[in-house]
Amino acid sequence: MKKNWLSYPYLLWMVLFVFFPLLLVFFYSITDRTGEGLRFTLAHFRRFMEPIYLKVLTRSVKLALISTVLCLMLGYPMAMILAGNHFKRKNIMIFLFVVPMWMNFLLRTYAWMTLLERKGLINTFLSWLGLNPLNLLYTEEAVVLGMVYNFLPFMVLPIYSVLSKIDKNLIEAAGDLGANQFTVFLKVILPLSLPGVVSGITMVFMPAVTTFVISRLLGGGQFTLIGNLIEQQFLYAGDWSFGSAISMVMMIVILLSTSVITKYEKENEGGGLW
Repeated sequence: MKKNWLSYPYLLWMVLFVFFPLLLVFFYSITDRTGEGLRFTLAHFRRFMEPIYLKVLTRSVKLALISTVLCLMLGYPMAMILAGNHFKRKNIMIFLFVVPMWMNFLLRTYAWMTLLERKGLINTFLSWLGLNPLNLLYTEEAVVLGMVYNFLPFMVLPIYSVLSKIDKNLIEAAGDLGANQFTVFLKVILPLSLPGVVSGITMVFMPAVTTFVISRLLGGGQFTLIGNLIEQQFLYAGDWSFGSAISMVMMIVILLSTSVITKYEKENEGGGLW
């Protein structure tokens, strides 16, 4: 590999658009402007420890965890169906999963508002059946539904990618040794699919815990998530230092959760789970 210079443009890109912005956010989080000039402080982090902000963090993590679990419960069986040899139209199903991702994220969320609003399609259908309309919009359930819809492909595709590469000889060998389908799943398929599960959980949890568009539109401002709080500090309050401190805390939360999940995967890879 004597052509390492080919990586220099990528390294330059990483420094300019990844490392430097992160360093700038960290700088803002530990500084404050006063009448005497710029001073270093940890007051913004201490401010975030106030109960009102910790409540926002707890709510954000709770809804992100619920959305991630629902995506896993829905996505894993779907990925197994797509990876099965007997499913002949897998390419069409994969295409249907990918097509919504071609549409703008904001438009997809607005579409759910049309479905869930008081005079939306769902309540209109219920009125045709003679039932009372439901308060579907501007609730935590609506926010979770929006997260699951938008982030489900990020759970299905990594798991499908791993399941489709599992050596079928291992499954046949387990069957020849007398294992039934449930045992084959527990002993062979599930342990080998853990890398895809970990990737899917990471790819769903990270955007779910920091989202602000879904909570603003489907939540209707009834409650604030951590993404909305960061947005408010930068766009409305003008407190970039506090917004940067919140961002740093979220980065730490995401890194810790990712490291725990990755450690769990390494400890149990190769069937060690059982």
